[in-house]
Amino acid sequence: MREIVLDTETTGLKHEEGHRIIEIGALELNDYIPTGTHYHVRINPERDIDAEASKVHGMTAESLKHEPLFADIADEFLAFIGDDPLIIHNAEFDVGFINAELKRIERTAINMARTKDTLLMARKKFPGSPASLDALCRRFDIDTAKRQLHGALIDVYLLAEVYIELIGGRQLSLMADDTTPTTTPAPEEHVMQKPTAPIKLREFPISEDEQKAHAEFMTQIKNAIWSKY
Repeated sequence: MREIVLDTETTGLKHEEGHRIIEIGALELNDYIPTGTHYHVRINPERDIDAEASKVHGMTAESLKHEPLFADIADEFLAFIGDDPLIIHNAEFDVGFINAELKRIERTAINMARTKDTLLMARKKFPGSPASLDALCRRFDIDTAKRQLHGALIDVYLLAEVYIELIGGRQLSLMADDTTPTTTPAPEEHVMQKPTAPIKLREFPISEDEQKAHAEFMTQIKNAIWSKY
C-alpha cells in the first residue's frame, strides 16, 4: 500500500488572508516503510513572509524570489502524490493551503477524505497531552537533534516515524537511524530521489573437506541433545 507523508511551509497562518505556500515536502511509504523516494520543492510566494513564520522555517521572500511559482510545479506535485492516502499533521491547515493554491490555477481540490491526520490520531490516543510534532517526537523518543529549523522535507521524515508509532510501533517499519536528513537540502537535489540499490549479501561456500571435518567433530560431542531425536 502506497501512502504519502506530506508537509508544507507557508508565509503565514491563514490562506484566507492571502498567505501562500513556500515549501512542500512529501515522502513515499510502501506498506508503512519509507522507500527513499521523496518530493521536495521551494516556491516563490510572490508576497512578503510574516516575521514570525520566518523565525520558524528560516526562509524570506528574498531567498525565494528565484524559485518557481506554484503554477510551475503543480503538475509534478500532483503526479507524485497521485490518488494515494496523505499522512499530514494538522491536515486541515496543509490541505487548506494546497487547495487555495489549486483554486488559483483552476485545478481540482484535494478531498479531505483521503487524509490521515496524525494530530487527530494523537489527540485520540493521548487525550489531554501535547500533540505537536515536537511533543510526539519526545514521547516516542525520536531523535530531532539534526533538525535546526522547521522544514517541509525534514519534517516529513520525522512525521513518518511518528505515524508508524501511532499505528502500532516501530516493528512495522525497520527504519534506519540515519533516515532523517541532517538539514533541509536544496530542492533540486531531492525531487523524486530514488533509493540506493540494496547491498548484495556475500556467499561463503563450504568445501567437501570442511563438511567432513565438521561431521567428525559433531560425533565427538557426548550426550548431544540432537542425538536424542
